[in-house]
Amino acid sequence: QVHLAESGGGLVQAGGSLRLTCVASGNIGSINVMGWYRQAPGKQRDLVATINSDGRTNYGDSVKGRFTISRDKAKNTVFLQMNSLTLEDTAVYYCATAYRGSWPVQLTDYDYWSQGTQVTVSS
Repeated sequence: QVHLAESGGGLVQAGGSLRLTCVASGNIGSINVMGWYRQAPGKQRDLVATINSDGRTNYGDSVKGRFTISRDKAKNTVFLQMNSLTLEDTAVYYCATAYRGSWPVQLTDYDYWSQGTQVTVSS
């Protein structure tokens, strides 16, 4: 079993920045992909950013150029730096880990998910 613990969510004004952190613990093994997804009320869970074990990244179209994903493999930690936040970025953000799947992995390839952290952007 793997536990994913997030931190860094909260309330921020439009145009501001937040940094999310997710630490994996437990029977980790060799994680292939770590990713961030988000879900706004009444909407599906969407890709924010993912990063594989080689450092290759993939971003959702709406966050390209504003968000940056990074990973500390030694510490089983993934980060999400979010800049130039807009009202549309308001959502619950989840981190997830995948051990299998071809790049870029699909939503169904993820084995473990965090509880989620709320990010609210105000005007």
